[in-house]
Amino acid sequence: MFVSPKPQPHVAIRQWADAEKPREKLLQHGAGTLTDTELLAILLHTGHKNKSALDLAREVLQLAHHNLPELGRISVRKLQKLKGMGRAKAVTVLAAMELARRRQASPIHKKTVIRAGADAALFFKPLLADHSFETFYVMFLNHANKVLQYRCVSTGGMTSTVVDTRLIFRDALEAGACKLLLCHNHPSGSLRPSQADIRITLKIKEQGQLFDIDVLDHIIVSETGYCSLVEEGMI
Repeated sequence: MFVSPKPQPHVAIRQWADAEKPREKLLQHGAGTLTDTELLAILLHTGHKNKSALDLAREVLQLAHHNLPELGRISVRKLQKLKGMGRAKAVTVLAAMELARRRQASPIHKKTVIRAGADAALFFKPLLADHSFETFYVMFLNHANKVLQYRCVSTGGMTSTVVDTRLIFRDALEAGACKLLLCHNHPSGSLRPSQADIRITLKIKEQGQLFDIDVLDHIIVSETGYCSLVEEGMI
């Protein structure tokens, strides 16, 4: 476990020895040698008055209880409560967390054929599991179950999201999709499908028949795992 250096208080990072500066350490020894605090300080770039970027980074991590998945759930408004944490810095942190999610999900581009709900869950879980609000995604596939593209079609509150099925099929037709796979998250951590989840799935499945587009499955993800409505015999 790496330990952050403890320079004299209220000393700007530019006045530190080169060996202690996060950017120089990264360039000389690689990103893997830096602590979470140091990496975050590089993103923040500056601190506030008598607070260095490293001090501000420590406060951000304390806000997230030194838990990176928790940091991914913190809102811009909550981050901005820290002195020196303006909107631009808060947005930078959230953008970095989203890139991390997408990097985790990137293996789907190497394995572009979805054979089971578990394949889709492996892709969507890193993207959605730590969201503090419900987000609904649709994956578009061809006749051979090869992924053509995926898209967020709706975001909502803590317990629900509103899905416009017309947009789903418009996008499906534009993508040339023959099959769809639905996925959304449950911020509560529960993997039990609600009646609303089942109803929207059946509605999309029924409308898909009009366009000769099949709905393969509806996956629900959370930090604890995933639930496939097909595997559970619900659709």
